[in-house]
Amino acid sequence: MSAIQSWACFLLWIGLATQDKTPDVIVTCVVSEECVLPCSFQPGSKETIEWFRQDVMVYKFEREDGDGGNSSEEEHFENEQFAGRASVFPDLISRGNATLTVQRSGLKDRGTYKCRVHTSQGEHNAKVIVKVEAPIRGLFLELSRLSGYEEMKCTVRDIFPAPRVTWETEPPTFEDLRPVTRMLADKLGLYTVDSRLKRLNGQPDLIYICKVTPSYGGPAWTSSLREKAIRGAQGRDLTIPCSAPPYLNKPFLHWSFSNSKDPSHILSYDSRSGDSVSSPPWDSHVELDGFRVPFGDGSLRLMDPKPSEHTGSYTCVFSLPHNTHTERTDVTIDGPAGGRSTAEEPSYWWVVGLVIAVLAVALVGVLAYLKVKGRSSKPRDDPEEATELHLVKEPKADGNLNESGPLTVGGTNGQSGLQTALS
Repeated sequence: MSAIQSWACFLLWIGLATQDKTPDVIVTCVVSEECVLPCSFQPGSKETIEWFRQDVMVYKFEREDGDGGNSSEEEHFENEQFAGRASVFPDLISRGNATLTVQRSGLKDRGTYKCRVHTSQGEHNAKVIVKVEAPIRGLFLELSRLSGYEEMKCTVRDIFPAPRVTWETEPPTFEDLRPVTRMLADKLGLYTVDSRLKRLNGQPDLIYICKVTPSYGGPAWTSSLREKAIRGAQGRDLTIPCSAPPYLNKPFLHWSFSNSKDPSHILSYDSRSGDSVSSPPWDSHVELDGFRVPFGDGSLRLMDPKPSEHTGSYTCVFSLPHNTHTERTDVTIDGPAGGRSTAEEPSYWWVVGLVIAVLAVALVGVLAYLKVKGRSSKPRDDPEEATELHLVKEPKADGNLNESGPLTVGGTNGQSGLQTALS
């Protein structure tokens, strides 16, 4: 009997020791937002509520019932860190609610809190473990060329605690991805995460995916990006492709355009409701197949494009909560004769024409020179040689006329020579 009595006393002691205690509560609060620390007790009178952080009192509330149903309330801030930020709900205390509310919570509010309530009914204790985090508000992925080469830059700002960042590609590549991730904390303890991955050479159609996982749990954020360039002709319809990764199911689609001017909205499409909204003047130049968007095909058809109006960067964004996919396409619309893409660009065809004209004149001059030189190089008859031949031929002719007469040299004509001989 002694053993049974001992066990009964032990169980009774445990029951009495735990009847006014509640299990520990874990609360996760968000930086700069309201933080609620729950505490409930058996209602009574003459309540005194005390809150401790790491066994140091930070807040105290006392209420005493007076005559005629009147009561006095007094609030004490035992720690300057909570002055003006912490309070209970006086109207709820009579119902057994001693919940503490902390405004504008910060990282310094983390820790283990203890709620102690004294009433006419006894004492109650509760423990609350407070975690404070700064969740991911946005994930930004872009292509950067500031380092002298192309790299993907993934950025998250004002986050706590430090998250985990991973990279992958779609389709998967056999090359080893070597991102460089930096995490810097500001004076409030919030992190800015900068993760960079060098763009792989020879694979322009790869989709780069950056994934950020919070340390306190919760959904992971992903952002993916693909960039490319295409060309089109003036007046000829052009399809600008845009495809979402398979993990995006029935996303929201948004198209925009930018060049030297401010970005402009083209159209938006909601895959779940089927609603589409386009902006003028794009509504008369673009066409979207809404039946393909829920399946990840958001390609845009550009109708009757013009070089000066439609050359620029087109951005397609598929989005879901915590997930985005962006495709940025640089589109160049050529003129009707394959000229420049924009009317503002200068034409240099006159330079080509001038060069051709100069070459033609030079060629004509060379040909004329060669022709003149060829004529001057032909052999001509020597005048002296022609005179000698003429003299040789003349005596033969005179000989035929008078074969027996002597030839007189030095006479001026044949008659004078003949007279001399007869004399």
